[in-house]
Amino acid sequence: MAELTKETDDDEISLIDLFAVLWRRKVMIIAITLTAAVGVVVFSIISLVLPPDISPLPNQYTPQALMLINDASSQSGGMSAMIGAAGLGGLAGLAGVSTGSTFSDLAIYLLGTNTTLDTVADEFDLINRYKIDAEKSPRAESRKALKKLLVAASDEKSGVFTIGFTDTDPKFAQSVVNFCVLYLERRFNELGIDKNKIEKENLEHNIASTFRAIQELEQETQGLGDALATRYLMGNVPAITLEINRLEMELGVQRQVYGQLKVQYEMLKVSMASEKPVFQILEMAEVPDQKSGPGRGLICVIVTFAAGFFAVFLAFVLNAAANIRKDPEAMAKLRGGQ
Repeated sequence: MAELTKETDDDEISLIDLFAVLWRRKVMIIAITLTAAVGVVVFSIISLVLPPDISPLPNQYTPQALMLINDASSQSGGMSAMIGAAGLGGLAGLAGVSTGSTFSDLAIYLLGTNTTLDTVADEFDLINRYKIDAEKSPRAESRKALKKLLVAASDEKSGVFTIGFTDTDPKFAQSVVNFCVLYLERRFNELGIDKNKIEKENLEHNIASTFRAIQELEQETQGLGDALATRYLMGNVPAITLEINRLEMELGVQRQVYGQLKVQYEMLKVSMASEKPVFQILEMAEVPDQKSGPGRGLICVIVTFAAGFFAVFLAFVLNAAANIRKDPEAMAKLRGGQ
């Protein structure tokens, strides 16, 4: 019982000693904390007032674009077949995109390729904009800078794919995001991911070509018919009649082809109406009117608390040093250690 009372007294004495140390150093602790708080507030105000190009902590803006990527189309081997047909199997494997991945994973991978990064860097002259030293691997440095600023993410539940870019100029950031969206859409089309879309474009091209051929045949047939009616070429009536018959046969074939293409086109439209496209742009990026960072208020709070903890730690260090100087045995040990 006596030992327990003694331990409790020692604990109380220890707490009192700790409080006494803080009380003796209270001026230093308060001064360091207030100095840090005032300093970080002044720093934040200065960084807000100065222009972005010379500010040590400028406002940053992150516009975002939204896309809908149908990952259901990548199941059942569709993704594997597409990657193999495009010749990206080896590169995708090295990048961690397996054949069982989704089209959202492929989109993230494509945005991080050197081809995409170099295209964006050249389009917006990022090497000069970010003042990258041309003598120290400008390509590699521009890619590193772009990877830090260009962010892509996918929501597995909704299937919404997001692209964002951070910069001090909101209009410039918007331009970069929208360029990346259109570039990614073009890359998806080049890889032939959306089969229905490709088939629709091919049918539209064939329908337009067939329609032009029909118009040309009709004009040519009408021209020969007018010549025959006016007996302008009466000496070649048999040849003209034979040519007209040939053109009418060709015209009939082209009309049949045109009809079949139109039927296929309308059926494909009905089929596409009941299916979601693989890549669909939901919302292009807008010029943001609100900054995404930095959080100056949070920075002020963190610095103030950090300065307070540092001041408390320094108080205990100074107290320990003072106690050592007052202890002859400890000083003797230190001198002996020297």
